[in-house]
Amino acid sequence: MRTCARSCHVVYRAPVRAVADPWVALAAVACATSRLRIGTLVTPLSRRRVQKVARETVTLDVLSAGRFTFGVGLGSIRNGELERFGEVTDARERARLLDEGLADLARYWDGEFEPVPLQRPRIPVWVAGEWPHRRPVRRAQRWDGLVPIGLPGPAALAELTGEIRESLPAGAPFEVVVPIPPGDDPDPWGRAGATWTVTDFGIQPTLAQVRAVVDAGPR
Repeated sequence: MRTCARSCHVVYRAPVRAVADPWVALAAVACATSRLRIGTLVTPLSRRRVQKVARETVTLDVLSAGRFTFGVGLGSIRNGELERFGEVTDARERARLLDEGLADLARYWDGEFEPVPLQRPRIPVWVAGEWPHRRPVRRAQRWDGLVPIGLPGPAALAELTGEIRESLPAGAPFEVVVPIPPGDDPDPWGRAGATWTVTDFGIQPTLAQVRAVVDAGPR
């Protein structure tokens, strides 16, 4: 089973100018597929109204028959899309808002809003974090998975997964999701503890690149 992710950007850095809305795009993907797991990598909750995100995520979970994964994180400040729209830029405050937003979201999913997600006990939550910071890792351990960004190689991932195994209950389900470029061998990452690898096409993928990966099938 492959996964399809969309980043939640409003604007992006040059040379990218055209940015689609991820929620509308994922709704189209959900309705056109039956086995693909879909999700966002990543949604910065600090700049979103959590009650709206609750409606969007549950709608996608229902449209996809329970195939939606919610990726979250602080979001990047590299693209100038926070200051430009008056959003919070301080990392500590964004982290506080992220934790508060996740707690609210879990409450909405648990029945405060209807309908509830098809997936139980909740929609899976994968938390992104920049290597080598450990606070995002600790946050991820309270949820369902970690998406480490900027890993220098599989050895760094093995270090992280070793720490995670030591702090989680034995046998507890937990996903470790590593973005890799097209054509990279996923096996070293799997040996280092990755449970998923997702293809990172960069900021300007070509249609031919994407089709080649899709045609090659899961590895």
